Amino acid sequence: MKGLKTVYICTECEYKTAKWMGKCPNCGAWNSFAEDVEEAVPAPTATAPKRVSMVSTGNDNRATGFSDLKIPDYMRQKTGLYELDRVLGGGLVLGSVVLLSGEPGIGKSTLLMQICDVLGSSRRVLYVSGEESGGQLKLRAKRLGVLGTNLFILTETNIENILCEIDRVKPDVVIVDSIQTIYSASVNSTPGSVAQVRETALSFINKAKNDGISILMVGHVNKEGSIAGPKVLEHMVDAVLYFEGERQQAYRVIRAMKNRYGSTNEIGVFEMSDKGLLEVDNPSEMLLAGRPKNISGNCAVCTLEGTRPLIAEIQALVTPTAFPAPRRTTNGIDYNRMCLIIAVLEKRLGLKFYQNDVYLNVIGGLHIDEPASDLSVAMALISSVTNRVIPDDLIAIGELGLAGECRAVANLEQRVKEAARLGFTKAVIPERNIEKRKPEIPGIKLIPIKGIYQTLQLLKEQE
Repeated sequence: MKGLKTVYICTECEYKTAKWMGKCPNCGAWNSFAEDVEEAVPAPTATAPKRVSMVSTGNDNRATGFSDLKIPDYMRQKTGLYELDRVLGGGLVLGSVVLLSGEPGIGKSTLLMQICDVLGSSRRVLYVSGEESGGQLKLRAKRLGVLGTNLFILTETNIENILCEIDRVKPDVVIVDSIQTIYSASVNSTPGSVAQVRETALSFINKAKNDGISILMVGHVNKEGSIAGPKVLEHMVDAVLYFEGERQQAYRVIRAMKNRYGSTNEIGVFEMSDKGLLEVDNPSEMLLAGRPKNISGNCAVCTLEGTRPLIAEIQALVTPTAFPAPRRTTNGIDYNRMCLIIAVLEKRLGLKFYQNDVYLNVIGGLHIDEPASDLSVAMALISSVTNRVIPDDLIAIGELGLAGECRAVANLEQRVKEAARLGFTKAVIPERNIEKRKPEIPGIKLIPIKGIYQTLQLLKEQE
């Protein structure tokens, strides 16, 4: 088409170039260029000045003195799913923009359709779908038992038409599924491109802030697992939620990566069923379900996700290798953290991991990035390489240093209480945590240790 040209735009910093490049010369990101098509804009003249794309707030904004500012009273609306409300910080904030992202088929559309039932009981909800027809949405709502009170469906992808319909319907909540399918006629590029996602998202955000509408947008992910489109999209919205989990498994985890109105450490756990997403009130029991008995290389740990303690199962398998370079594989634990713990065990305890392949796994698809899990990982590795069984009623909590010392962790009493509630009778903890005050928790014995040197002796005593 005449007047159109192909450009490549960096999704991290929006640097433009005429040809594809492996590394962005502006921000240094690798493999970040996405192909886009835009209209060739003529050079500005006296009669035709250069166009500037801006979204006006429509208000005569003036600087305000800091002492004159008032703290807004943000009103929250419950979604009907306690796990989702926990991640959002207590509910959906009026006038906020939330971006929900996840792998295809993970259950994003199902989750949004389910919350329409509760939101529609007291608010007007407009569901904008650019991927499904009205009949498909009606079929899903029937399967999930959604009555559709005060729910309006709009199958449209043009942002100008959507904004006009929002002005007509005057909804309190708008759901956009998905932002990558929405396009603006003023931007000469394909839907889903960097320019289209930026402009359409900016239009929705401007509408939400001016009219006090809560907007939930679905975002696709690319093959690397990050949100498709410009990186600035995550900075523009108020909250970014990731929907995680394996499609072959029934459990799903929703996690806040950014939240201007709440904590970013909270997670929500769901179970996918034929009736939709069901909330999991006790994730620890779910993560420990089916735990093997009297097997080496198995150790439990208590990790904190926001204010919620979770008991997870860490499994390690250490087996002799037939290759010059042993293999290291981890799932749910940072790979570099595992290599660091293995190096500490080799140096301080003399264990020969360099002759073995090492496989580490966290059951249930949970990802643990807390240092308090170091001691549990180390004990699982020691148990597997020495073939000594860790008692099923023992849990390990602590951080390891490079000298092999066991360092104190935060909120130990809360972790141990959760372990006692689930039937654990012994807890290996750092000695520094009880130097000032030893918590009295009935039903569980605390075993303080100073460092990794005591773990081998501890496993011998437990046999």
